[in-house]
Amino acid sequence: MIVYQATKKDFLGEVFANEVHDIIKTNYLARTGHRVSPQEFKSWEDSMHYMGAVMNDPGIPDDVGVSIEFHIPQTAKRIDFIVTGQDENQNDQLIIIELKGWESAATTLKDGIVRTRFKGGVSDTNHPSYQAWSYGELLRQFNETVYTENIGLSPCAYLYRYPLEQQEGVLHPFYQEHLDKVPVFLKGRLEKEKLQAFIKRYVKHGDNSRLMYRIENGKIRPSKSLVDSLGRMMEGNAEFLMIDEQKIAFETALDLSRNTDHPDSKKQVLIVEGGPGTGKSVVAVNLLVELLRKEGKLAQYVTKNAAPRAVFHARLTGQMKKTAISNLFTSSGAFCNADNNEFDVLIIDEAHRLNEKSGMFKNLGENQVKELIHAARLSVFFIDEDQKVTWVDIGSRKEIEQWAKRSGAHVHSMALSSQFRCNGSDGYLAWLDSVLDIRETANP
Repeated sequence: MIVYQATKKDFLGEVFANEVHDIIKTNYLARTGHRVSPQEFKSWEDSMHYMGAVMNDPGIPDDVGVSIEFHIPQTAKRIDFIVTGQDENQNDQLIIIELKGWESAATTLKDGIVRTRFKGGVSDTNHPSYQAWSYGELLRQFNETVYTENIGLSPCAYLYRYPLEQQEGVLHPFYQEHLDKVPVFLKGRLEKEKLQAFIKRYVKHGDNSRLMYRIENGKIRPSKSLVDSLGRMMEGNAEFLMIDEQKIAFETALDLSRNTDHPDSKKQVLIVEGGPGTGKSVVAVNLLVELLRKEGKLAQYVTKNAAPRAVFHARLTGQMKKTAISNLFTSSGAFCNADNNEFDVLIIDEAHRLNEKSGMFKNLGENQVKELIHAARLSVFFIDEDQKVTWVDIGSRKEIEQWAKRSGAHVHSMALSSQFRCNGSDGYLAWLDSVLDIRETANP
């Protein structure tokens, strides 16, 4: 879905008439059924003024395509600004421009993560280069038109209010790997001219092949199977792309793990909440592989439900010894007699399914949440309280926080909100919650 689409000539006409942000707002309501927040409307008004100045360059053909707020298939994510056209050899080219109104950002020790004022407060978020790159990769992985027709795809980010002298933020050398892949353009006339040169490097002619129409109507490639990719992941292959909150959760868990290396370090508990299709298991398994292969940690993937463990066992049989597989994927009831901090990290998937007692007759141990926190320096709980299915399921944020507090652990919480099923439709899940009386939503 594209909220706004026009040629450069028509886009500039609507920018100079001070109408483009109102047109985007009207189109958004018509195509999604949702109204936008005043903050998002203001950001369109602000950013389109700057993009109008960028596109107002005679070297950029009048008939290049301009697409705004393109909904990436299979996700709830939107690309801010896309320019489409052809290069000097008439090859189709697509330029992704991630727009940010930031005025400052601070570095972190997490790969591809910066800290800035975001959604009303200061918090961790993706570095603009990583975000633009990941959105481009999503198109490459999911859209048949892009991956079969060899479309040239060039992402960049434009931080139109970010002063160039703020070297300690997004331009810090720590992020050089990401900056080398995807350039960032900042505030000022010279930076604007660099962005114009970037566009003109790839686009010499207009969008004569209706590229965005073909992409919008292209077939969607099925997403990778976590189970089928597990063996390749254990061999060190990067099978899954993590975007936005997934990347932040992954890097936060790695950072907390490193912070517990000292013997006297305080226990850490990370609670990651997310609904169906938000990628909890993908993050969990990626985290397990990273901790084992690159961090050298003693880590285990824990579930109460035997079914996912059995499938993982089946996929890895023949590649690893059975004892090694059992030491990676284990039951939540296996920690009744574990020593304190016996493990560096325990990754508890589907933590909402945890029970109080363990064993076939539910007569072992005291409380699985307590025992898991006791057994590890860092416990990462992936939960969705709406997916409890029996009366004995005790896994909840409140329960985890209670036992973490008793153990003296420091608790961190975050949420995965990006929907990767139902064609990325958060609205469909909200409607479902309303129909089933799970909660009141805006989608009756």
